[in-house]
Amino acid sequence: MLKVGLTGGIGAGKSEVSRLLVECGAVLIDADRIAREVVAPHTPGLAAVVDAFGDAVLAPDGSLDRPRLGSIVFADPEKLARLNSIVHPLVGARSRELEATAPEDAVVVHDVPLLTENGLAPLYDIVVVVDADPDTQLDRLVRLRGMTEDDARARMAAQATRDKRREIADIVIDNDVPLPDLRRRVQDVWADLVRRAHPPHETAPE
Repeated sequence: MLKVGLTGGIGAGKSEVSRLLVECGAVLIDADRIAREVVAPHTPGLAAVVDAFGDAVLAPDGSLDRPRLGSIVFADPEKLARLNSIVHPLVGARSRELEATAPEDAVVVHDVPLLTENGLAPLYDIVVVVDADPDTQLDRLVRLRGMTEDDARARMAAQATRDKRREIADIVIDNDVPLPDLRRRVQDVWADLVRRAHPPHETAPE
């Protein structure tokens, strides 16, 4: 099994790269999706978040009001750290459970938005960083996600710098390109990952 950590700044196109890797045959473990699951209604994770931040973070239907919680924690580093101390261990445990169910010869891609920020690179055999120019990120966040420019810039500034992400990368995928070019690049990366996962056996000396 080859464990791949996939990351990239917000708006860099990491989700598109993960989708293309799945098309190629990767087993995907999506940290963002798991982070939502572990604080779903009636879970111990949600109970812990409410205990820490109060009933105000609940929506009327009893689910987590993510925008409300975000407005609380992103304005206060201590509160963000407290939230992370609740959610990250739950995400890590669930990720390991899912990884254990993958075939022994699989290429398992962990899609982890905050891989750089949380110092998680050592957990993976290979780190793949999806990279895009900050202007490209900003345009995508405003045009495709409907963020205001100020909000988009704030979200980008809250993450690791582009240089910090590239420092931990074993492989960089440039996503300042049209989709056909990105697809070809991902296919090349996939071929490399498969070679790493299944190295040719050394021939025994005669």
